[in-house]
Amino acid sequence: MERYLKKALLEDIQQKIILLTGPRQCGKTTLSLMLNDDHQYLNYDLAEHRLLIAEKSWDRNKSLIILDELHKMDEWKSWLKGIYDVEGIPPGLLVTGSAELSAFRKTGDSLAGRHFQFRLHPLDLKEAIDNTDLDTDEVFTRLMTTGGFPEPFLNGTQRYYNRWKRSHIDLILKEDLVTLTAVRDIQSIETLIEMLRSRVGSTVSTNSLARDLQKSPNTIQHWLQLLAGLYVIFAVPPYHRNIARALLKQPKYYFYDNGMVIGDDGAKLENLVACAFLKELHRLEDVEGERPGIHFIRDKDEREIDFVITRDGEPHHLVEVKWADTNLSANLQRFLRGQPLKRTQIVAELQQAKSYPGGERIVPARQFLRDLPLLETSE
Repeated sequence: MERYLKKALLEDIQQKIILLTGPRQCGKTTLSLMLNDDHQYLNYDLAEHRLLIAEKSWDRNKSLIILDELHKMDEWKSWLKGIYDVEGIPPGLLVTGSAELSAFRKTGDSLAGRHFQFRLHPLDLKEAIDNTDLDTDEVFTRLMTTGGFPEPFLNGTQRYYNRWKRSHIDLILKEDLVTLTAVRDIQSIETLIEMLRSRVGSTVSTNSLARDLQKSPNTIQHWLQLLAGLYVIFAVPPYHRNIARALLKQPKYYFYDNGMVIGDDGAKLENLVACAFLKELHRLEDVEGERPGIHFIRDKDEREIDFVITRDGEPHHLVEVKWADTNLSANLQRFLRGQPLKRTQIVAELQQAKSYPGGERIVPARQFLRDLPLLETSE
């Protein structure tokens, strides 16, 4: 499978330290091993590999050294900085991890100017179509039900996914979370995840979650940040500039694993779209150096735009997500009126795209996710 970051990684691997992060089991190690046959792979989770890392005794005749889960080592940034400053490149240094490398083990010197960061995501519709023999409808169905993590996606059965999901969450909570943090109340965090699964597409109040879990709001906020740092969930904040009576604080949360969503097809589709957007925005940031963002709009009258894509902090593209409603949402025309923005409604059960005099478009979800036009110049 030719993953979408491979070309960019190959271009940068001989210039800087590469930090490759992303959700556990999204394909980071597989991609790393495919970059160069002349490599040495060291996993910090393995005792014999930890010894080689501690001794700095890897094979320097190799073209590429892959250091997996290095962020679990104390002072890993200082250690890596020292290697780079003394020895430089080659060999290339590729560090992979199933957590945001800036979120944990923050002590130590900065790697500023010495690294490029890339974030690998699970498969989306565009990447899955490009790399499999499955047709668009089958890819869409699998993404909706089993999510885009390569192993369960390629298997394609609900039974396999259900078993994979259970072990996947266990690994994250009972190994990664315990290893990287002082949190030990795993049962409450499991309950928090279950609560979030049925709230996709809705704003989330930490105060409400705190009451339900009988914890303090600060504790809940900390747990949400940990789950985001471990690539379980991600937050989409509200956009409120020039929006009358806009909600200012409460974000929405989505899952990297689309199969985690509990709800109707509309909620699952919204999560799938959010994942595809975040993946493309991270690619634009990590590979192209863009400054994109993803938000939503909701005012106190409960009128909403599902997604606002920004460029350099300015709104660029408004997107509404519907399962079957083929009537143009009035909110696409209501918010940020007079600004030259792209305005798109995505509909799953739509056969033919529509366009309107004001520039609004209604597009079949499969077509939109295959093309993913987020940051082109507005028409």
